Amino acid sequence: MTVTTGVPTLIPGRKGAALPFVIGAALVVVMAVLPLLDISLPGILPGPTYTPGSLALLSLCMVFAALALSYNLLLGTAGMLSFGHALYFGAGAYGLGIALKYFEVPLWPGILIALVGGLLIAVVTGAVSMRVAGIPFAMVTLAFAQAGSVLVRRNQQVTGGEEGMRLPVAQVPEWLVGVVNTRNLYWFALIVLVIVYLVVLWVDRSRLGHLAEATRENELRVQVLGLRPYTAKLIVFVVAAGCAALAGIAYMLLQSGTQPSAVGADLTITVLVMVVLGGVGFRWGAIVGGVLYTILDQRLTALARAEWIETLPDVLRIPLSEPLFLLGVLFILVVMFLPGGIAGTVDAAIRRRRGERTRTQLRQLDDAPAEADAPVEARA
Repeated sequence: MTVTTGVPTLIPGRKGAALPFVIGAALVVVMAVLPLLDISLPGILPGPTYTPGSLALLSLCMVFAALALSYNLLLGTAGMLSFGHALYFGAGAYGLGIALKYFEVPLWPGILIALVGGLLIAVVTGAVSMRVAGIPFAMVTLAFAQAGSVLVRRNQQVTGGEEGMRLPVAQVPEWLVGVVNTRNLYWFALIVLVIVYLVVLWVDRSRLGHLAEATRENELRVQVLGLRPYTAKLIVFVVAAGCAALAGIAYMLLQSGTQPSAVGADLTITVLVMVVLGGVGFRWGAIVGGVLYTILDQRLTALARAEWIETLPDVLRIPLSEPLFLLGVLFILVVMFLPGGIAGTVDAAIRRRRGERTRTQLRQLDDAPAEADAPVEARA
């Protein structure tokens, strides 16, 4: 005989925990086969997904999504507001170019040299910057980024100065050079994004990530417990810098070169906007913010050059012809009406729905007939 109590289950199963991984793996598979499909998204992509223009835009989206993920590790996990994160992105890009051009090594050793160089720069600058906290920390990182930008702009012989540095294609395999190989570059950018995501996920779920989060909430309490918050923050800082350098390497290959703007603080501010737009502290939010900002930046630039804008009065034509103005307005609207960003708003809605469902189940439990509390033998 089957005995039922009529009590609803309040504890979710393990299927819910595995669902994000299943969704993530499915999205990676979809992105991997996207260059083989003929899908058009008017107003978003310049053409079908298999065309070089669309693949180049999607690749750029993934590069900046990886950069936003690395910055989210710094800001969302460890709570460190840095204005110099672009320094390590530029170190990866310029480091690869210098390694290929002056050391004349193949691509893969060049990538390793660029990564090691970016990590070394992060260790030195991070160790100095984290002697202070809060706004002083942000200002010190800004100073390092500006110093790096000056070195890049003034060193004409090594970095190309204001004109930027071209990718030494002689040291790069043919399947990663040219418009004809945009599909391969797209897959390379996808691999970089997956690697950065896995590294960030590992840090967030490790003891290091938990210690960094505890330090973000109350550093003094962590010190009282006998732990070392400075070391934890420095390791997170270096790991985030390494992920940014890897994104810079992908940018160098994708764009066949780099510019001094890849080192300056302006790029860091852009990445900060991406993270805030997607939702600080959410990995998938950083990816969404990076992709959305990059697409808007590219498409709004095309919109600003539209003929119909030229026919508008000056009061409308002037602001609409400036993509940064439109992006600024969008950012203000997000901060005002979606303070948690896209991911934060979605998460709050899900939590609210789960809370309502739990309250409903508890109400049903309270309203269950008294018969459910009677002994089983009596009801049998």
